[in-house]
Amino acid sequence: MSFTYDDVGATREQGACPPGFRPMHVRTRLGEGEPVFRRAAEAVLTWEMHREMGVGIDASAERAAPGVDVTVTLAGMIKAPCRVVWTLEEHRRAGWAYGTLPGHPESGEEAFVVDRTGDGTVWLTVTAFSRPAKWYAKAGGPAARAFQHAYARRCGTVLRRLSGGDEED
Repeated sequence: MSFTYDDVGATREQGACPPGFRPMHVRTRLGEGEPVFRRAAEAVLTWEMHREMGVGIDASAERAAPGVDVTVTLAGMIKAPCRVVWTLEEHRRAGWAYGTLPGHPESGEEAFVVDRTGDGTVWLTVTAFSRPAKWYAKAGGPAARAFQHAYARRCGTVLRRLSGGDEED
């Protein structure tokens, strides 16, 4: 299956958003220190964060890697097929992005990156560019967009808990 958009991998570049797509950028503080970073990175790279959010994950590998197919199922009804387009595992940054495949309600790309800044603070950044692909995503209008932002914020809340980070929300 082919991707449903042309700019595959564009989420690697900060602020990249192809014409005709809506950008999203949600950053959540997870906590401090190397142990929080390591736990958060592993939870993102192994789909644990997504599974803990209560979404179904059917992946062709146990860990994110370029070319891995992933189908996310929401509410047991909406199936969203994707493929991992890039990953990174660096000393202070780890994460991946997936792009949409035919059948996904949206068209675009979404990235989940954990980073540890120079002062030791650990962050999750969820970035995306998308546009509706299915009739119900188009009909959802602003509500669909609000759902995407809420999902990104929930990723941060769940990952903070999984990584043993800060208690604040």
